[in-house]
Amino acid sequence: MYENYKRSSSGILIHVEEDFEGMRKAGKLAKQVLDYISEFVKEGVSTGYLNDLCHDFIIKNGAIPAPLNYRGLIMPFPKSICTSVNNVVCHGIPSEKEILKEGDVMNIDVTVILNGYHGDTSRMYFASKPSIMAERLCKITKEAMMLGIEKAKPGNTLRQIAIAIQNHVENNGYSCVRDFCGHGTGKIFHMEPQIMHFNEPKSKYQDLILEEGMFFTIEPMVNAEKYQTVVSKTDGWVATTKDKSLSAQYEHTIGITKTGNEIFTL
Repeated sequence: MYENYKRSSSGILIHVEEDFEGMRKAGKLAKQVLDYISEFVKEGVSTGYLNDLCHDFIIKNGAIPAPLNYRGLIMPFPKSICTSVNNVVCHGIPSEKEILKEGDVMNIDVTVILNGYHGDTSRMYFASKPSIMAERLCKITKEAMMLGIEKAKPGNTLRQIAIAIQNHVENNGYSCVRDFCGHGTGKIFHMEPQIMHFNEPKSKYQDLILEEGMFFTIEPMVNAEKYQTVVSKTDGWVATTKDKSLSAQYEHTIGITKTGNEIFTL
């Protein structure tokens, strides 16, 4: 798949223009899925119903939902999207039994595979008018993601992205989740490098110098209170805040260009 590709000195894949074009199409479709589902997020709707709508939309547009049957430590992921409600940090599993209530906030995470390329993106939704706290948490999380993206350009390091995100989050009284990160992507769903959203001195890739052709996601998860999380021992997927506080996440897939970056999922 990538046998003849150039790699950076640290072993990270350097993609070519053909890949940029493939990622633009996959990213556009992933964004369209999130746009499409917006009108259906409301009180009384199940997350299982939202999953089925997204699944059908993805298939009808000639793509495959990447999360469906994706490998896991305990079991494969059983649905086509992730729906993470309130204190669920990430990897929430849609269910017909999970009904959205007044005031619920939810992240919907979509990854499509279109012509072999992965478009990966997520955003926050409100089942009805959110609390002031929830609305502010989502606003700060989105701003943090965009500040990180601004630092994603040739010559900068992944640490600069992490610091920009962490500073904005913590200066506003919240915390960056440390158990999950962004990732390289392209023709493979998850690959190196890991993209931290906080300044981790021991991270293998924090001082990686960015080069044109690198593809990865930036997807900060931000908790209203402490950053610790707990992963379900039943399914190995659903991660929640340890202190039951609210959590929010936004995600874009980007490619490094000669002068900056291109957001494939904008």
